[in-house]
Amino acid sequence: MNLWQYLKAESSLLAQEPGYGGLLQRVESLAEREKRAPDEVILSLLSQALEAQRSSDSAHQHWEALSPREKQVTALVCAGLTGRQAAARLVVSPETVKTHMRHILRKFNLGSRRELRAELDGWDLSEWGDAG
Repeated sequence: MNLWQYLKAESSLLAQEPGYGGLLQRVESLAEREKRAPDEVILSLLSQALEAQRSSDSAHQHWEALSPREKQVTALVCAGLTGRQAAARLVVSPETVKTHMRHILRKFNLGSRRELRAELDGWDLSEWGDAG
């Protein structure tokens, strides 16, 4: 029995779980649109989900490596503030913010503020951005 056959056999159990109603039909529809076997689509979706989780775990580890002040700077930069605006909010010099940004980008293994914003997109950093 392949993965698709197994899921179809278990679909009555899935249908009872909140959020899973119609899941198999959506997978089947996607497989038809992409002209791929349902098993292949399921494995691709699982692979993408696992990669997203790994990436999220990695970002969380990088976040935990930041000092409290670096977290504040990160939150302000992710909120769209410039270095000067973040410095004014935190009552530090713009050079201090630049130094923090170098450390933050190094800890995240990123090259720019834009990449940092993309990495943390969707995160709620409000508790850090309000501090100062």
